[in-house]
Amino acid sequence: MRPWLPALALAAIQAHGQGTPWIRDHYVKREAMVRMRDGVRLFTAIYTPRAAKGALPVLMERTPYGAGPYGAEAFPDTLGPSELFAREGFIFVYQDVRGRMHSEGTFVDLTPSLDGGPGVDEATDTRDTVDWLLKNVPSNGRVGQWGISYPAFYAAAALPGAHPAMKAVSPQAPIADWFMGDDFHRNGALWLPHLFNFIADFGRPRPHPTEHRPEPFQHGTRDGYAFFLALGPLSNANALHFKGGIPFWNDVMAHGTYDAFWKARDLRPHLRDVRPAVLTVGGWFDAENLYGALQVHRALDRQSPGTDHRLVMGPWFHGGWGRSSGRSLGAMDFGSATSEFYQTRVEFPFFMHHLKGAPDPALPGAYVFQTGSNRWRRFASWPPPEARPVNLYFQAKARLGFRDPGPDGAAAYVSDPARPVPFWDGVDIGMPREYMTADQRFVDGRPDVATFSTGPLDKDLPVAGPVRAELWVTTTGTDSDWVVKVIDVQPDGRQQLLRGEVMRGKFRNSFERPEPFVPGQPTRVAFALNDVCHTFLKGHRLMVQVQSSWFPLMDRNPQVFTDIYKARPEDFRKADQEVLYGSGHPSRLELGVLP
Repeated sequence: MRPWLPALALAAIQAHGQGTPWIRDHYVKREAMVRMRDGVRLFTAIYTPRAAKGALPVLMERTPYGAGPYGAEAFPDTLGPSELFAREGFIFVYQDVRGRMHSEGTFVDLTPSLDGGPGVDEATDTRDTVDWLLKNVPSNGRVGQWGISYPAFYAAAALPGAHPAMKAVSPQAPIADWFMGDDFHRNGALWLPHLFNFIADFGRPRPHPTEHRPEPFQHGTRDGYAFFLALGPLSNANALHFKGGIPFWNDVMAHGTYDAFWKARDLRPHLRDVRPAVLTVGGWFDAENLYGALQVHRALDRQSPGTDHRLVMGPWFHGGWGRSSGRSLGAMDFGSATSEFYQTRVEFPFFMHHLKGAPDPALPGAYVFQTGSNRWRRFASWPPPEARPVNLYFQAKARLGFRDPGPDGAAAYVSDPARPVPFWDGVDIGMPREYMTADQRFVDGRPDVATFSTGPLDKDLPVAGPVRAELWVTTTGTDSDWVVKVIDVQPDGRQQLLRGEVMRGKFRNSFERPEPFVPGQPTRVAFALNDVCHTFLKGHRLMVQVQSSWFPLMDRNPQVFTDIYKARPEDFRKADQEVLYGSGHPSRLELGVLP
């Protein structure tokens, strides 16, 4: 394994690899510097089976994390998405994207797409690479591409205007939009430890091609809550730690609204008229790119209806389908090795069909694992058209009701930026993947968390598709965050988090033009949470928690209308919050319920 890889890159590494000696015995390695149309050369490693029977297809990954190990005699311990591929025999190609590791050029995070215009982007670099491979590496003329996380962005970014030889692409946990819902923001709120910890290493400039990464950032503690609270306003990050030397951190701090910088990095508008077959893969408990997987699939559905595209969603953490058995996460047990099912029944047959002409596996439009009931579901499309919308209304006495909103009232609490609600019942410097399913009893009963719950269900409640929250709120501040958590309460009392999301209040009407709250004025705050496919079993309860901080998972809102990235210590103030309910202000949760 490659222990120096950052957390995002580790998702691309499989834990059950073939082993370096086996790969060296069965594959020949070649390294090349492949010239792009603007003259920049990209480092490319090519692995060809020693005993190939006939012409083979090419399966490629483009990565910012390093296509090493480097050197003609240095071999990795895995090839391909799973062991099945290396033993079957493909030509595997790994490439450092421009500006990273051994490749020439300048690296640009989420390189904006040119849509076929003059210049270079990830689509042109991929097309030029494929063209070179066809001319310089004997093959059957078919090329596929896959990747997890950032490499999945490169896979998805290759789809517009793809080379005719590109027949199949699998973006797995792709990045779609870093402001709206992937990795570093959720509805405009900064995902603080994830951005800080990742960019502290990955974001340091690389002055020249190298195979060495920067030294890891040293926090001096494992207590993320204490570390990021002591950081104070975000402007202190440069003064105390980065010293202005992390360009992308500076970019984030300079672009606090959904402006041209972020819109240029939104992949979705460019996914039009896609020709390769596409298998988009995501995990229901992916803390980083659940949004991206769902959004890439939706964009293809909407903008490229003629594309052969399928969605797979399993009960996985980030990259869990490639580096775990997929049987459990935290206290959740899914009853089977879901990753093995995906690798053998979906991923491998998909590429075999499109690259080697094997029989069509007849995959459904959406192959989705339903948690709770723990079974795979086949749907013609996603979201399932058979799911009907059902409202759960916030009511008096901390109740959730399926019928009318009931009498008017409010759940009140005080939000104090100096004592934010923790997101994790433990000590961790980052964003532990288990937080996505963590027991929420450690915050239930806090005076700054409003809780609403059904009684025990008298029958199973299977839900699928989008989740929407509509809150009616008041605040004594001029800005506020509103976090909604959907929780499955077990008969033993455990409160398993199913989904959680935030709306940064100033963006409630527009991400481009933020607006202050009028103190004390009832205000509607509506937003979507990421999709679910889950059965709340008979005897369980469905709970919703509402709060105004979730620290340090997301940065603190000073609760004063301002550019938070330039906020001063004196801007952070307590605010009295109310979540209103009843027929006058019907706060609710909307779910899609399956027959």
